[in-house]
Amino acid sequence: MMAKPKHIAVIRLSAMGDVAMTVPVLRALVLQYPEVKLTVVSRPFFQPFFRDIPNVNFFAVDVKQRHKGFVGLLRLFNDLRKLNIDAVADLHNVLRSHVVRNLFTLSGKATATTDKGRAAKKALTRAENKVLEPVKPMVERHADTFKALGLPINLAHPKFPAKTVLTPEVITVTGLKDQKWIGIAPFAQYQSKVYPLDLLQEVIDQLALDLENKLLLFGGGAKEIQLLNQLKKNHVNVEVVAGKLNLNQELDLISNLDVMLSMDSGNAHIAAMLGVKVITLWGATHPYAGFVPFNQPMENCIIADRDKYPLLPTSVYGNKEVPGYEDAMRTISPQTVINTIKKELK
Repeated sequence: MMAKPKHIAVIRLSAMGDVAMTVPVLRALVLQYPEVKLTVVSRPFFQPFFRDIPNVNFFAVDVKQRHKGFVGLLRLFNDLRKLNIDAVADLHNVLRSHVVRNLFTLSGKATATTDKGRAAKKALTRAENKVLEPVKPMVERHADTFKALGLPINLAHPKFPAKTVLTPEVITVTGLKDQKWIGIAPFAQYQSKVYPLDLLQEVIDQLALDLENKLLLFGGGAKEIQLLNQLKKNHVNVEVVAGKLNLNQELDLISNLDVMLSMDSGNAHIAAMLGVKVITLWGATHPYAGFVPFNQPMENCIIADRDKYPLLPTSVYGNKEVPGYEDAMRTISPQTVINTIKKELK
C-alpha cells in the first residue's frame, strides 16, 4: 500500500474558472487531511484564490521568462524539487504539466493526473449521435486525482470561508451593505456564451426597480467597462465595479453577494468557491459538460431552448461557431432570469 504523501505539488496554470474550480477540492482536502501540505503551482495572478486555505503555499510560475520553454520546465522541476515535494497532482493535464509530472515520476515520486473525460465531452457536443448525458463534474475528477494518491476526499458537505469584512476602499466603490447585493457578470471568453445585452438590459432595468436591490456589474478591460456603463444607465442602485478593485478586493466583494448572475465563465466559479449562490446562463455550452459551478443546483443553470436548437451543446468551451445558432441565447427570456434571481433572494 502506498504511503500517504505529506507534501503535494498541485499543478493548474490556467484559466481563471478552471483554477477557481480547484479551490473547493483543496479546501476539502486540507480539512480532511490536516497533516498534508500543498504547494499550488500556478500563475501569480491567481494567488489570492488560495489565500484562506490552511496548509497551502503558492508557487508562482514565470511562464514568460524563468519557466519558459523546455529548459524553463526543467528549471520549474528543479525549483519544485527543492521544496521537498513527495507527490504531484496534475490537475491541468496539458503538455507543460506532463513534462514536469513525468520528471517527478522518473525521480521516484508519486504522481496522478486529472482525466478530463474528453471522449464523453466529445460525444456530448458532436452534431450526430449526440449523447445528452451529464459527464462527471471537473471538481469530482480532481477529487479522483487525489484519491489516486491515497487521499480520497468527501465533497458532500463543503465548508466555505466566512464573508469578508469589507475594507474602506471597497466600501468607497460599493457603499455600505444595506440592500440585497446582486452580482452580474455578463461577459465570457466567447460570444456564443454571452447573453444578448439588450435582454440583459431588461433584467437589470426590472431588478433595479426594487430599491431593496443593489446591482454590482463585473467585467474587465476598457471595452467591457464601457458596455457596463451603458447597462447601468442612470439607475441609482446599479454600480459598475469593473476596473475599480484589485483581485483581492473583488474576492472580498463577491463573498458578500447574495447572488451572482454569470455566464458559463470564471466569475461563476469564483462565486461558487466562496459559497455564494450562483445562477448561470448557457448558450453554446451546457452544464452537462462538467462545468456546473460547485455546490449549485441544476435548476440554477438556465439553458437555451434545445427544441429550437437541437445541436446544443455545440462545444465544451463555446469556441465553435455553428451557422444559424448565433441567437440561441435569445430563447432564454429575461423574465425567467429575473424569476430565478428573485427565488434565490428569498
